[in-house]
Amino acid sequence: MSTELNFKVESFRKIPNPFQNKDLVKKPDEFYPQMYFAICDVKDLPDNIPMATNPREQKMGTSVAKKIMESLLKTSEPDFYLLNRGLVISAKDVHYDNNSGMLKVVFQDLDVHGNIDGGHTYKAILKKREQIDYGQQFVKIELLTGVEDIFQSLAAARNTSTQVQDKSIAELENRFKFIKDAIRNETFKDNVYFRENDKGDIDVADIISILTLFNISKYPDQNSFPIVSYNGKKKCIDYYIDDHKKYGETVKNPYYRLKNIMTDLFKLYDMIETKMVDYYKQKYTSGRYGSVKGVTSAKKDTKFKSKFYKKEMDYQTPTGFLYPILGSFRALIVQDDNGYYKWAANPFDFLDRLGSELVETTIERSRTLGNSPQAVGKDSGNWKTLYITVELELRRSL
Repeated sequence: MSTELNFKVESFRKIPNPFQNKDLVKKPDEFYPQMYFAICDVKDLPDNIPMATNPREQKMGTSVAKKIMESLLKTSEPDFYLLNRGLVISAKDVHYDNNSGMLKVVFQDLDVHGNIDGGHTYKAILKKREQIDYGQQFVKIELLTGVEDIFQSLAAARNTSTQVQDKSIAELENRFKFIKDAIRNETFKDNVYFRENDKGDIDVADIISILTLFNISKYPDQNSFPIVSYNGKKKCIDYYIDDHKKYGETVKNPYYRLKNIMTDLFKLYDMIETKMVDYYKQKYTSGRYGSVKGVTSAKKDTKFKSKFYKKEMDYQTPTGFLYPILGSFRALIVQDDNGYYKWAANPFDFLDRLGSELVETTIERSRTLGNSPQAVGKDSGNWKTLYITVELELRRSL
């Protein structure tokens, strides 16, 4: 039974078949597999794309599915279409109207036409898109026609299991033991997942990126900054694994040196996240935090939850703001007589004293960079200014 879907897309492009123009005898397009790419607002995506062709069962309770939904709802960072692989669709025919921006997709045989890959992404969008507005997130769609004869091979190839990730191998090698020990009494301990497809909504990669913010062996002063924590979590995992392989769970390992103050880092993250609006209002008395570019306001009768301790919030702050502010407290880390890291002063007191200044500096810097939280998260000048602010306050207090 033939099915036709018509929906608006933001952009559309056909990728020429590389063999088509090499044939001496010209043949119509339908004799060749064809590939197309479209970018679609998640609000415009049809809710009835055929799914019988997808060999995977979509389990929306897994950590992977939760991470897709989290990425989709993080409208302060509008890069879902870049971070997510998107949908792969097999179709009988595809036609794009350049004037209206409408895409027509025809499914003729539902045994071979429909969603091939990206089922979790599709279901995540259908489940969560009511919580976002038009223009906030887009999804990539790859459309293939003329692939009926190779459909089984295509579906198998596009759905091969993801290669085991470094963190999953590290978990098998028991490299996260001291992290688990450090958080064993924290309320979020069961929410952390250490391998792909484990349950939980806190990736151990996030924990390692936060630990990297305070690695004063690698970033000892105001001349080097752990920007990699914000834009290179894979690299942070590499650092962690390399140090664990070299030093194990000994005081020679800079990550292990953090074990006595580790939970403070997560509490500090939550305190910054939940009090951003208060610090903002101290400097911008007539301003509205929700109007800051990148900040997302909660919908009516809903609340955001802080990352670790699940405190309710009216606003979601982009990590491009949070990471540099949190990282500035590296200025308070010193080494004790046994080689472990400790605080030179109470970081929570310092946050209360400096919070409004740190937030103002970050937001003003974002504005000079085109109102871009992502740009300010990677801006070494902002990281340096924030670090020096905390460092100078420490000197004054001693």
